[in-house]
Amino acid sequence: MEFAGAGNITATAALQRFPGNLLPRHRIFAVHSADPAKKRSQSVDMKSESSNWAPESWKSRKALQIPVYPNKEELDSVLQTLESFPPLIFAGEARKLEERLADAAVGKAFLLQGGDCAESFKEFNANNIRDTFRVLLQMGVVLTFGGQMPIFKVGRMAGQFAKPRSDPFETKDGVKLPSYQGDNINSDVFDEKSRMPDPHRLIRAYTQSASTLNLLRAFATGGYADLQRVTQWNLDFIQHSEQGDRYMELAQRVDETLGFMMAAGLTSEHPKMTTTEFWTSHECLHLPYEQALTREDSTSGLYFDCSAHMLWVGERTRQLDGAHVEFLRGVANPVGIKVSDKMDPLELVKLCEILNPHNKPGRLTIITRMGADNMRVKLPHLIRAVRQAGLIVTWVSDPMHGNTIKAPCGLKTRSFDAIRSELRAFFDVHEQEGSYPGGVHLEMTGQNVTECVGGSRTVTLDDLSSRYHTHCDPRLNASQSLELAFAIAERLRRKRIRSRKDLGNRK
Repeated sequence: MEFAGAGNITATAALQRFPGNLLPRHRIFAVHSADPAKKRSQSVDMKSESSNWAPESWKSRKALQIPVYPNKEELDSVLQTLESFPPLIFAGEARKLEERLADAAVGKAFLLQGGDCAESFKEFNANNIRDTFRVLLQMGVVLTFGGQMPIFKVGRMAGQFAKPRSDPFETKDGVKLPSYQGDNINSDVFDEKSRMPDPHRLIRAYTQSASTLNLLRAFATGGYADLQRVTQWNLDFIQHSEQGDRYMELAQRVDETLGFMMAAGLTSEHPKMTTTEFWTSHECLHLPYEQALTREDSTSGLYFDCSAHMLWVGERTRQLDGAHVEFLRGVANPVGIKVSDKMDPLELVKLCEILNPHNKPGRLTIITRMGADNMRVKLPHLIRAVRQAGLIVTWVSDPMHGNTIKAPCGLKTRSFDAIRSELRAFFDVHEQEGSYPGGVHLEMTGQNVTECVGGSRTVTLDDLSSRYHTHCDPRLNASQSLELAFAIAERLRRKRIRSRKDLGNRK
């Protein structure tokens, strides 16, 4: 697995070792990358295309959702400090993820992307990170067994702080204050001081991201992800449940398969058995922070946003002439585009051409979020427009954001049945269009929360307030996440069987 993060130092140590401006601000060294000469030749076109781009060129465009800080000098000082810090990820890692996404674009792999709606400072601890990672491992096993294809995992972790808002202000009891925009910007506490954007929160977000990356790296490579531990990944609170029983049954089959493979000569020390690949992602929203962590790769000369392996542009910030699209067109990371039913097919084609002018496989992932009914009506037109333009993209379903409702108690929630219906529609449309469903993007947690209603361990509207811990949008709990994984695995299994039959008929 290729996980660099802040290396083997803790976030606190990083701050102590790299104060001020002691590090070079523009060049990084890729680790675990392929042949540098080959990478240089592949990057020539992108470099020439981006000759009129610079990490700060986004400032010439209209920038939405960027917080207004009361003290510009204080913000500049913080950003200068961030520029001196080590990169959180490295170019070679992002390139490897791009290769996986390219496989998913043609049906040879499947993306499992998941994590918190928004990470928080107060809920930051090792157990929460471990449990979310553990559920993703479980889901990965279920999907691998069903799809019989590589399942690669990307976390909404180690940087998913900032959240876009439809209204910049919030009013309670006649008091109007700036909206909460994520822990890296302000606090969810409703008072004037807490809601004022504080640039020093960016430093804390960096250190938390670095610590999260270190822990994920340890889990992924230090033995925790060993396939021989597959039965130990089951979380305590779902062990004696329908999903827990189904998982344990599958885990026993995995154990038997591993026993056979070892008897046939595959050693238990093989890296595929003991480690896993894991990448990080978040929405590219706070452009000053993203620019501060952008570095030039020494092996290719390309710029990478080293805050995460993959970044996506959201529904509110994907304007063709906007600042966020301008920034993302120049960084070489894999890029996602969140797409709702409001997206015009021709606009999507233009956006793809701006962000991926050389049509490089794996560069672009289109993440659809529409609701089940809209998915069946709108998605076919988007697929056809992209196909007719000859564009290569990876299609991924986000069944969460199009299905948010307000419960009678006032809390936001999502119906598990609606989430599952949107996923079903996503697979159905791709089957009808002859395109490839490349992955799923979920807001979920390893915690035993009651935020989304439904599922086999039924969470009712009356249950919501009992363990409603999110400070942003509702997340699937571990049981619901695992149940959804089994449903997706069944669709992947059916697709695999149908493909084999079609291949047999052609012969």
